[in-house]
Amino acid sequence: MARVGCGDCAGCSACCRGMGDSILLDPLDVYRLAALRDKSFEECLAEGVELGVAEGLVLPHLKMIGAEEQCAYLTPQGRCSIHPLRPGFCRLFPLGRYYENGTFRYFLQVKECKKPNRTKVKVGKWIDTPDLAKNRAFVTCWHDFLEDCRELVGQGDDALGRNLNLYLLRRFYLAPYEAGRDFYGQFYERMDLVRKELGMDA
Repeated sequence: MARVGCGDCAGCSACCRGMGDSILLDPLDVYRLAALRDKSFEECLAEGVELGVAEGLVLPHLKMIGAEEQCAYLTPQGRCSIHPLRPGFCRLFPLGRYYENGTFRYFLQVKECKKPNRTKVKVGKWIDTPDLAKNRAFVTCWHDFLEDCRELVGQGDDALGRNLNLYLLRRFYLAPYEAGRDFYGQFYERMDLVRKELGMDA
């Protein structure tokens, strides 16, 4: 249980504004935004997603637009236009993840949500993601993989970093996911291939 209940935000959209490039998108987020809406990743880039550098890696994140720096997917009424398919960071907020020993635990960011008197909600219900155990394993796998990639980038020259970033974008984001297939199966197929090609399992 965590004190995260906000009464469906009651019209508040403070957490959808001024977030800069902090709402990073993982492959599951792109599967939701692209495959489940019958769009390509390139189409997502044209509407509400952009690329940025996060600790040496080029990764997609939600785009903030306008004078109020609001999420590109926020409606004029201050509501999320992609709510059923919203990214994992948005599902989690105001919770965060602390990674250690090959897994993670949740923590509450007590001053992030502007809603007063929040109610207690079960974390699994709050995150609103099917197959929560599979999702936890995926999140951990992706986090650990990115850490390995950052280590590779840190050991090489600029050319290696550019090539690695282009390769990761192609493998995990630009290559379309199939909406009719289980996401996790598709992801691990790609992950096995990438780790083999990068020599990470040697």
